[in-house]
Amino acid sequence: YQPTPLSEKTLPDTFVVHISVLYKVPVVYSIVSGDEKGYFMIDSSTGIVRTRKNLTLDDFPVTFNVRATDSSEDSIFNEVSVTVEVIDENDFPPVFPSSLLEESLKENLPATQIVQLKAQDDDKGRNGLLRYGILSEGALFSIDEETGILSSTVPFDYEEEPTEYQIVVYAEDDGIPEKKRGYCTVVIKIVD
Repeated sequence: YQPTPLSEKTLPDTFVVHISVLYKVPVVYSIVSGDEKGYFMIDSSTGIVRTRKNLTLDDFPVTFNVRATDSSEDSIFNEVSVTVEVIDENDFPPVFPSSLLEESLKENLPATQIVQLKAQDDDKGRNGLLRYGILSEGALFSIDEETGILSSTVPFDYEEEPTEYQIVVYAEDDGIPEKKRGYCTVVIKIVD
């Protein structure tokens, strides 16, 4: 059996799968091995498997064995394996180590790398996969959406206003059902 994957936020006593046998007399169902952490329980007469407690994503997938035993003869039984997977929910937004950075940029430089921004997302898989972007000052600065390297796109002249720019950078995850963003403001000072 490979039931539909469960969300990591699945509550205790949630239906997982219905195990059934074709047999002429009643059977007794039991979980016999593989569920060492006790995540699941089975109704001994119906074969319905339910969650027993909250799920910990890092413990999954879990494969456990269910035994169907002849209700009047213990030596007659059969077993089947059940593999349960758990899906990571997009719990966390990306977070930058600091929400404000100050950087200097010498005047008259051609397009130049200024700083590499690195956000962290505590989700796994695509929910933790980040890409970077800029909310403001798009023409004068650019960011590599994969590496987070912020660069100038033109030379600046200290004698011309402004000599300070505020760029709002975001990191966006590839989350399901919705993407989440974290933000960082980078203050760039043009120096003489």
